[in-house]
Amino acid sequence: MKRLLLIAVLLASPALAQRMRPADVDALPASKPVLVEAYGKDAAQVGELRLPAGPGPHPVVIVIHGGCWWKGFATRANTAALASRLTERGFATWNIEYRQQGDAGGGWPGTFQDWAAATDHLRDLAKRHPLDLARVAVTGHSAGAHAALWVAARHRLPKDSAIASPDPLKIGAVVGIDGPPDPGSELALFEEGCGVPAVTGMFGGKPDQQQQRYAQGSPQALLPLGVKSGVISASLFLSPTAATRWVTQARLGKDRASALILAGTGHFEVIAPGSPVWSQVEPFLVEQLTVRP
Repeated sequence: MKRLLLIAVLLASPALAQRMRPADVDALPASKPVLVEAYGKDAAQVGELRLPAGPGPHPVVIVIHGGCWWKGFATRANTAALASRLTERGFATWNIEYRQQGDAGGGWPGTFQDWAAATDHLRDLAKRHPLDLARVAVTGHSAGAHAALWVAARHRLPKDSAIASPDPLKIGAVVGIDGPPDPGSELALFEEGCGVPAVTGMFGGKPDQQQQRYAQGSPQALLPLGVKSGVISASLFLSPTAATRWVTQARLGKDRASALILAGTGHFEVIAPGSPVWSQVEPFLVEQLTVRP
């Protein structure tokens, strides 16, 4: 088995660990998308497409914001700066919005169905824009990390699942940024951090009450993915122990998997270009999100 990649970096004192807030990240500079387009009929079913310089076809990264899957906590503005920087590094980016708890149809199964529909909408976008659908990756932050890992895992779902798609777009790589690969096992910590019943609301109960939903909605339960994966740990939303567990289990299934473990930083610094931790995060993201034939 290949040696587990764990990088520990002490960047700030614990007192400064949570100095950035969602509004700080929302306010970061972001490039204007070339297109804002709906992938469904609901107002929340929309995404922003950004294209790098050059004729393409370009590799694509789907970007998914977090916010505890809870309406009012975060929108795609929270990942616009991240998407913009990835576009500068040569990736087309599709920064998506989706229905959350509190939206009509949000939660189970609608939120999962939105992630799937937004992903598969790239096929339509590729008919009109220079996108390379043989090189598609996905990343997400916090609750969006779970979403990103699930998007990369959904081809493993049983065909009769309420959240399955008949022909899911192939994903070549995924990075989950400081969010839970296995929401059921991280339920207490995640809900404490969110301050709302994020997990139980999303899945309609606790794991012992909704065993099938957790089995189908947990990326960890769907391993191995057959997809290169990376996870970034920076706070209680993804502990070093949970990050290590993901990589160990993925590699047992012969997946390529790595973890970047960051100490002394905050939950939002990891998606903030220009933050002290960004010099560690960016090269990890670029390497792990690069899909090679």
